[in-house]
Amino acid sequence: SSDFPAKKREDYLEWPEYFMAVAFLSAQRSKDPNSQVGACIVNQENKIVGIGYNGMPNGCDDDLLPWSRSADDRLDTKYPYVCHAELNAIMNKNSADVKGCSMYVALFPCNECAKLIIQAGLKEVIYLSDKYHDTPEMTASRRLLNMAGIQYRYKKQQFEPKRTQVVIDFNSINQAGMLNGATN
Repeated sequence: SSDFPAKKREDYLEWPEYFMAVAFLSAQRSKDPNSQVGACIVNQENKIVGIGYNGMPNGCDDDLLPWSRSADDRLDTKYPYVCHAELNAIMNKNSADVKGCSMYVALFPCNECAKLIIQAGLKEVIYLSDKYHDTPEMTASRRLLNMAGIQYRYKKQQFEPKRTQVVIDFNSINQAGMLNGATN
């Protein structure tokens, strides 16, 4: 007995969850022992046009540079060296530009990234955490984004996923009906 017409799945990822999941998956590439952040830039047609994560600049040996958050000398911390996810996503763009695009990012962007977001012409930032909200960098960031008219979803309007996790199961492809026992 055929159950045609079959109904579509109802538990598929919505676009915002999908893009945030891509940002979080990208963050898994980061070698930073304390903070793994990813960013995903999306155009008006829901096409991904840039992805990035925090890491040392290309060609700079991340075994020779420090990953510490604190040290007596600031030059022995990661901060003067590391590139944030937002910078990398903008630099890794696979389109002519990212004007009018949205950025999905785990953390609210710092003031340096806010400058890049503004200069790149992005129109909106969707983030999951604002845990550094009260730092001068984040205050400056909000000031800049507000002046530039860039929307960011925060607090009540903040991106609220329907699910708290997306599990990537590499074995799932083998569990679908006809594929069991099939040889290619």
